[in-house]
Amino acid sequence: MLKWLWLSLIIFILDQSSKLLVVSYFQLHESMPLLPSLNLTYVHNKGAAFSLLSSAGGWQRGFFIGVAIIATTVLVIWLKRLEVTEKWMAVTISLVLGGAIGNLYDRISYGYVIDFIDVYYQAHHWPVFNIADSAISVGVVMMLMDAFWGKKSTTTE
Repeated sequence: MLKWLWLSLIIFILDQSSKLLVVSYFQLHESMPLLPSLNLTYVHNKGAAFSLLSSAGGWQRGFFIGVAIIATTVLVIWLKRLEVTEKWMAVTISLVLGGAIGNLYDRISYGYVIDFIDVYYQAHHWPVFNIADSAISVGVVMMLMDAFWGKKSTTTE
């Protein structure tokens, strides 16, 4: 099932390309309205998802790099072991893998993750995120859908 790595590669390329565009055309913390409730806002995230532990003093960089390397390894092994018929799970793993590698690349290269998608309602802003975060979120939701509503095997003991 490693043939699904093309999807991870597409996510990685889209993620890194979009980040390079933002860095090329925006100053840090610069924001540009796109649509009602959607801005492009260039920020650096030194923490995990939703800036968790972003002000932890620096130790979190190595920790998050280590976690991402372990997660990437587990995801590749999981993807490799899937049956040919498990296409839904192959897509979910490939989405999460592409996003994880995109953010891992940022952490190793810059020491932080580049975020720029700013969604808000009135004065309430969701934490700024990127394409890698979106792919990870969609992949996790798909995994949960599979866990709750996927085809269940019927075995009797």
